[in-house]
Amino acid sequence: MTVTPDFRFRRLRRTRVLRQLVRQHHLRVEDLILPVFIEEGIQEPVDIPSMPGVKRFPETQLGGELRRLWKLGLKAVILFGVSQNKDDCGSDTWNDDGLMARCIRIAKAATPNMLVISDNCFCEYTSHGHCGVIGDHDVDNDRTLENLQAQVVTAARAGVDMIAPSGMMDGMIAAIREALDADGFTHIPIMSYSTKFASAFYGPFRDAVDSNFKGTRDTYQMDPANGREALAESLQDEGEGADILMVKPGLAYLDVIREIRDSSNQPLAVYHVSGEYAMIKAAAAAGVIDEKAVVMESMIAFKRAGCDLILTYYAEDIIGWLNEQNR
Repeated sequence: MTVTPDFRFRRLRRTRVLRQLVRQHHLRVEDLILPVFIEEGIQEPVDIPSMPGVKRFPETQLGGELRRLWKLGLKAVILFGVSQNKDDCGSDTWNDDGLMARCIRIAKAATPNMLVISDNCFCEYTSHGHCGVIGDHDVDNDRTLENLQAQVVTAARAGVDMIAPSGMMDGMIAAIREALDADGFTHIPIMSYSTKFASAFYGPFRDAVDSNFKGTRDTYQMDPANGREALAESLQDEGEGADILMVKPGLAYLDVIREIRDSSNQPLAVYHVSGEYAMIKAAAAAGVIDEKAVVMESMIAFKRAGCDLILTYYAEDIIGWLNEQNR
């Protein structure tokens, strides 16, 4: 039988070591950012039923949990407060003694070398659950920007390492950069939720932050059908000074990730969101998929599409799996 040149592909797939040597994309511990939920006023961790394995931690246990994660090898976390002091504008977030600021101080005291990121939005801190100030039955963009400026400066004073605005307000990066620079925090980078879709994949997150939100966020988050607009959103944030861009959710938007990567040299993150996590957990519990294999394949898909960083609730599991793989 005549051997055709096409058989050259299989020669490099013959053994595990060969496959590893020619692998084009790699997942590292340093690529991972773990979302951490901290609830005000509780004494013990609270399980989140729709997200098996994920908990809301009391402030008193946050430091110990972060020290444990640091010893495992995790390098970065993003903090989400679950507030019991909500009002119509989320004013607790610009209180130096409020939940957001307290959690940042606890995190930095416990793990000085861990990268501590604050999720900068208002949905966890407002009585209505929207991401800003409500005016005329919709979120008022410019009034929300003013409050966001106060919020990020408070986070900076508390010692945060990175700001991550997620509200999808027009002009938010320019406003944040202006506020940080004016108060002397020119060194703090911004990781923008620059392309965030009005997605059905966020459902379990509302359980995680104990949100009573009703309705939609269609007027400020992106229409899932709009790929060109998705690219424009991220490029605008880059132009306003975003240091890192982000796409949220992940797996349904790999094409958007690729488009942004082809158009920008900024570091690019993806948020593997609560619904994606919950679906894998449910399918694994039903015995129809291999959980580890599906998670790792999903992570490599993000890397292949062009992401540098991955926010995922699976971060701790992935670290364990990577350590096993490298033994």
